[in-house]
Amino acid sequence: MDDTTRGVRIRRGGAADAPAVLHMLDSAVVWMNDRGNTEQWGTTPFSEKPERAAQVDRYLTENLPFIAEVDGTPAAALVLGSGPDPRAPIAPAEEPERYVRLLVSDRRFAGQKLGSALLAHAVEETRRAGVRLLRVDCWAGSGGELVAYYERQGFTPTETFLAGTWPGQVLAQRVD
Repeated sequence: MDDTTRGVRIRRGGAADAPAVLHMLDSAVVWMNDRGNTEQWGTTPFSEKPERAAQVDRYLTENLPFIAEVDGTPAAALVLGSGPDPRAPIAPAEEPERYVRLLVSDRRFAGQKLGSALLAHAVEETRRAGVRLLRVDCWAGSGGELVAYYERQGFTPTETFLAGTWPGQVLAQRVD
């Protein structure tokens, strides 16, 4: 996808994008913490946690990563898998699916609807693969703000789950 009017381009990502994605995640942690949300992703930057950096590496090499660039700068990332992360307490669907494993944007680019553009791209990728189900899970705390965001993107809440004390919501979207 190219949106030359806004200088946005979505491209396939890869292992070389790990530093940029870690920076995006670090900026999101700072932003959430500044808003009083210390529970969603904690207070320690992803880049300072070896297990989180390894998770980003796995996501970028074992799945389908996409990077939204603004005027050539990586500004947001989405990772599609063929199901939920096996370490998550979420059952795979009973049919083929694509699963949004990660969606994050660099807070410097907030308000540019990059998440929406990447989710629309995920719908197209799911359709191209001949798959009819796209799912995502997210943090369900803080009054459900993130759940509401995904609903505005065309997803419908399905089941809730707990990962320890972390409240989560799975959402699904049918792709025709």
